[in-house]
Amino acid sequence: MKKHLLECLLMVMTIASLQAQQPGLLEHTFRGTRIINGHSVEVLSPGNLDFLISHRFGPVNSGAYGFFGLDQATMRLGFDYGLTRRITMGIGRSTLGKHYDTYAKIQLLSQQPNGLPITATWLSSAAINTLRPVDGAPPIPIQSRLAYTHQLLVATKQGRFSLQVMPTVVHYNLVPDFTTSNDLFAVGGAAHWQATKNLAFLAEYYYVLPQYTRPDYNNSLAIGIDINTGSHVFQIQLTNAAGMIEKSFIGETSGTWGNGDIRIGFNMARTFILKGRRF
Repeated sequence: MKKHLLECLLMVMTIASLQAQQPGLLEHTFRGTRIINGHSVEVLSPGNLDFLISHRFGPVNSGAYGFFGLDQATMRLGFDYGLTRRITMGIGRSTLGKHYDTYAKIQLLSQQPNGLPITATWLSSAAINTLRPVDGAPPIPIQSRLAYTHQLLVATKQGRFSLQVMPTVVHYNLVPDFTTSNDLFAVGGAAHWQATKNLAFLAEYYYVLPQYTRPDYNNSLAIGIDINTGSHVFQIQLTNAAGMIEKSFIGETSGTWGNGDIRIGFNMARTFILKGRRF
């Protein structure tokens, strides 16, 4: 498994290095580096730093006693940085599972107005759960706390409409029992419609292949609105996922829309230009 992933990563980096810079590339297939829960094909410009705040409240079916989910919340804080025109890296920390995560994105192909019709980006991420064992439970080794995700993100933009597909593999170093596969295969799909200059509507869905579906977990579905304020990108969404990293929302979503396990959430991104700017 590790050998094949290394070979894929080397191939991806080779393609990226051979892709010559083309004039007239289409920009803003999506507004930011995230769609809702998952990543978009977008990468940051060199020297740009994004500070991301993601928030998911509790399920609305908690009723008035739980203030329809607003009494509860999970959060992720993250930093993304553009290393080159095609490479972005990031780190983050989530309250859910007390996860620390890191990722790298390499943009392989860029859509051109009168040429190539797609943008393609490779994503590899890793996350570690740092929850303390419950009282009396044996300690969990560090290597058992790790999970990895690899995705090929492919998108196209036609007018105001953007569409993206995301074949995905998630690898868990630790699973509940011997009958559960350490690998999970899924396919994601997302759509983005730019209604006005500063307002867009989004939808995102991840389908886990049936043979890898885990008991008590469901597919992740999210819909949202993007609001561009000029200095910030602010997003409001509804989702059945509490997690905001790949191993959580793709493979560990327990809520269902039909039962009202819907969470109100928001993402906010602020970009700081660190390279070439005079302070």
